[in-house]
Order: sequence, then structure tokens, then C-alpha cells
Amino acid sequence: MSYRGVYERVREGEARKWALEALAGTGVSAVRHPLGFVCLPLERDGGEGVCLHLWSDSLAHAESTTSQIHCHSWDLVSHVLYGQVRNVHAVVTDARSDATHRVFEVVSGADGDRIAPTPRTVRHATGLVELFGPGDTYTLPAGRFHSSVVPEGGEAATIALGRGRTGSRDLSLGPLGAGPHHVSRQPLDVRETALAVRLITAHLT
Repeated sequence: MSYRGVYERVREGEARKWALEALAGTGVSAVRHPLGFVCLPLERDGGEGVCLHLWSDSLAHAESTTSQIHCHSWDLVSHVLYGQVRNVHAVVTDARSDATHRVFEVVSGADGDRIAPTPRTVRHATGLVELFGPGDTYTLPAGRFHSSVVPEGGEAATIALGRGRTGSRDLSLGPLGAGPHHVSRQPLDVRETALAVRLITAHLT
């Protein structure tokens, strides 16, 4: 189903039903995302995509080489299927001698993420903290630094809809002295993928 089709299902209150239908289909795959969740990509068409994001201590997590604070090159619409998700906005200020982080550009491809340091150094502070629960939908424009936080030990899943914005980049805050590097995405094996599907399905039925 297209981005628009999924978006309309969410607006019509059929998000849980759509997610169950999507998980019942064939060919569901999953990868560990460096931001701490498992991603099940379900639709990709040009600059538009639909994924399910799952946070669960039942599955191993990938570790970020930069930090959890990042911004997207695409506008996000996120719908919480279950659990709680905090959208923590970061106030990022350019800095030099008193900088605490460097801005890194993240370029994703089929073989993983190429992460390259930029000349920009910054400081950051916590801004608005939004808490969302089951049935809530929130949006985040491209270019806004934030982190998505699930309470420790908590279980959560969201439908994430992304629409690319021309001229925007995927960025992350990282250590000042870190150099360019490549991070391979870690696919879940058949057993783990089946577990991810079971976890989400069990919460929705």
C-alpha cells in the first residue's frame, strides 16, 4: 500500500488493523537501526516510505556510533500503535571553542550508512519534550534535531511515514574528534524477524 493509502488508514482510525494486515503479508524483513529500534520497511516509492518501528528488550539493539540526536531529510508522520514514545527536541547552537559535538552527515544506501564529519561544531540543550501514547499521531518536519525515547524496559511500536524534502540532509550529532566511517545495517535472521512480528501482533490483538 502506498504512503497516501497508509496515511489515510491512519487518519480513519484503522492503523492497528492496517499493521496487522501488513505483518500478515509475505516477505516481511527487519533490520536493527542504530537509533535503538528494529525497523520493518514495508513500502518505498521514490521519496516516500512506510515502516514499522519496534522497541523491545526481547531483541538485541544496534549501537549508534554518533548519538541518538539526529534530524531527518524527510518529513515524519509517526503513529504510536502501543507503548509510550517521547519526542525530545534538541536546541542546537553553533559553537567553536566551547563546542561539545560535531554534526555528521549520514548517507544511507543498500550496504549501510556512510557517516561523514562536517565542519559544523555545536552545543545542544533539551527543548520541548512531547509524550505520545497508543493512538497518538505526531509530525516532525525535516531538519529538526530530536531523539525518540522509549522508557527503559518499555515496549513500543509505531508506524513511521516519511516523505523526502528536497535539499534536506540526514544529520546526527557525534563526538568532536570522530572521523568518517561506515556502519553496516544488521538484518534480523528468520527467527528474530518472526519474533518481532509476534511481539507486535500480540500487542495489537
